Amino acid sequence: MEALRRNYFELFSLPASFALDPPALESAWRALQGAVHPDRHAGAPESQRRLAMQLAAHVNEAVRTLRDPCRRAEYLCALNGVSVEAESNTSMPAAFLMQQMDWRERLEEARDAGDEVGLQALRVELGNERERLLEGLADAIDRRGEFVAAAGLVRQLMFVERFGQGIDSMDS
Repeated sequence: MEALRRNYFELFSLPASFALDPPALESAWRALQGAVHPDRHAGAPESQRRLAMQLAAHVNEAVRTLRDPCRRAEYLCALNGVSVEAESNTSMPAAFLMQQMDWRERLEEARDAGDEVGLQALRVELGNERERLLEGLADAIDRRGEFVAAAGLVRQLMFVERFGQGIDSMDS
């Protein structure tokens, strides 16, 4: 039951930072998941089976959150009292908004023209922007502890990832 009250970093005995050691996370997750997996409690009373299912769900949600850099950054912001407000706060730096408009126009032109080279160039540019934002998050969270600034970067990263997924879905 105590595990349900721990934050995700505490749950896996990892430092609460944006930089993460993926093998350490996977190792901690496998060990914890093995201990709380509901199959291990199949013969236990109903209350213990229900608790095992809650723990397993909590552990799985924790690992999904920490594996994903965007969700991890959002979670770290929340742990430090800053909400990303992804649904209600659409404010972005003017330069980023201009970049969004450029990407949208280029996507529309490439899609209409069937320009695969143009789409690939856009994918590369988005990948570079994603890396820039991840570096910015590491700086804002781990080096400066500026979670309000990090929240703004998370919103930008959310846009970049959704936009990139939109391009990728055009292939399918």
